[in-house]
Amino acid sequence: MSFYYTYVLKSIKDGKLYVGATSVIKQRLKDHNDGLVESTKSRRPLELVYFEGCTDKHKAFRREQYFKTGFGRRFLKDRI
Repeated sequence: MSFYYTYVLKSIKDGKLYVGATSVIKQRLKDHNDGLVESTKSRRPLELVYFEGCTDKHKAFRREQYFKTGFGRRFLKDRI
């Protein structure tokens, strides 16, 4: 069984959040901190502050999209 994760990273540099989804969370965090992800390259270092796991890839990516909305950002603010 495969798991998919929706994750939230926080930039230690500027305090801003980044939301993403992946099936390999440890490798993805490493990619972000190694500067391999263009959107977070200038905001390193990053720390994992929240994640959710599920068995359905599409649900994980829909959850990522939700977190990028105003309601989703509010949910994360209350949660983190």
